[in-house]
Amino acid sequence: MEMEMGMGMERSSSVMCQLVSPEGDHLGAALYLPHNVGPPQLQEIVNHLLHNEDKLPYAFYIGDEELSVQLGAYMQQKNANVEVTLRILYQPQAVFRIRPVNRCSATIAGHTEAVLAVSFSPDGRCLASGSGDTTVRFWDLSTQTPLFTCKGHKNWVLCIAWSPDGNHLVSGSKSGELILWDPKTGKQLGSPLTGHRKWITAVSWEPVHLQSPCRRFVSASKDGDARIWDITTRKCVIALTGHTNSVTCVKWGGDGFIYTGSEDCLIKVWETSQGKLVKTLQGHGHWVNSLALSTEYVLRTGGYDHTGKTYSTAEEMKEAALARYKKMRGNAPERLVSGSDDFTMFLWEPTISKQPKARMTGHQKLVNHVYFSPDGQWLASASFDKSVKLWNGITGKFVAAFRGHVADVYQISWSADSRLLLSGSKDSTLKVWDIRTRKLKQDLPGHADEVYAVDWSPDGEKVASGGKDRVLKLWMN
Repeated sequence: MEMEMGMGMERSSSVMCQLVSPEGDHLGAALYLPHNVGPPQLQEIVNHLLHNEDKLPYAFYIGDEELSVQLGAYMQQKNANVEVTLRILYQPQAVFRIRPVNRCSATIAGHTEAVLAVSFSPDGRCLASGSGDTTVRFWDLSTQTPLFTCKGHKNWVLCIAWSPDGNHLVSGSKSGELILWDPKTGKQLGSPLTGHRKWITAVSWEPVHLQSPCRRFVSASKDGDARIWDITTRKCVIALTGHTNSVTCVKWGGDGFIYTGSEDCLIKVWETSQGKLVKTLQGHGHWVNSLALSTEYVLRTGGYDHTGKTYSTAEEMKEAALARYKKMRGNAPERLVSGSDDFTMFLWEPTISKQPKARMTGHQKLVNHVYFSPDGQWLASASFDKSVKLWNGITGKFVAAFRGHVADVYQISWSADSRLLLSGSKDSTLKVWDIRTRKLKQDLPGHADEVYAVDWSPDGEKVASGGKDRVLKLWMN
């Protein structure tokens, strides 16, 4: 009897736990853990079980809630059943920390019309913007002054994109032409690339781990086509035709496929050697506005990471980019999310299935922008319903709604460590949200009118924003 009592006492002061990876794989067998085990001890256990030579930081989740107390306290709070095995999900965290931006460090005039696009270079050291005044501008971040004003377009510059090796910037205009620029000199490289019959909606480069130096990019247009261009021959090498309406967004994935979203409500997947249509993803009841890839951050930054390493050869950069991509992707397929005018989003694993993995509902108006966190664990969506919503990037489950904007939210961007989210709105403010506490971290007023474009630099040091008031603002800590 005493023996049994002893056993019972022992059992009640410990909890049966099963550690689970973000993809849902069990890490070892279930363990009996004492009540005084909390996140620091769990971190030790996970590092040990994964044989990590360098200890990595982890966050732990039970259900959708982060575990911040010891197991005993958690069981009491939740009045949880001791008989049931507790599933604890471990999620790797960035080894570096990004500080939230909290002040405007510069307001730079220069553009004479609205700023429609802002984008940091892959290494975070340079900034470009596109405007309704038909110019592209490069800005010097150390002195916070204009560097080059690039004239060549005849109409509004609607989108800009850096090649992931940092050697080129391409811009697309309302007239449908594309211009290639050299960021080091601000000079136009050759004549404009023409072929699209209507305005350019989006541009995406071939990832540097597939081709280095970067040679090809894809453009999407209101004319219903997407086109692949080769910057060495300066020609359109493949036209991706098949959509019956405007192509609103395009992404060149890390596995070599191109994804296009259109006002014909469809998403199409293309292979890139001959431009063959691989599959069509159906489900949306209205225009597709935005596409995002779970690997987007490593595709955008290529070989550059938070250490600031530089490369002497294109081959070296390609290898570094490939290693980063493989590490980010792990064994799981690349995930795609689509946001639509039908107020919903779909999570897809296009290489595996034509059926969506999840349908995400909750927005009350159209979804304007979707974006995966750099680590692929979270997914954020911006909507004209004034809210930003946070979702689980692997399952598509709803996590939280960030409310605070008083008008349409146009664009969002993540900090490099996936701990903070930035949003820009029609209400003239930027807001920084804390993913762990699910609360507003920083309110950044300052613009005199709608904020159309925001970007958080890949090195995490600064934020840029632009909009209707024609100025470019830099924000720092």
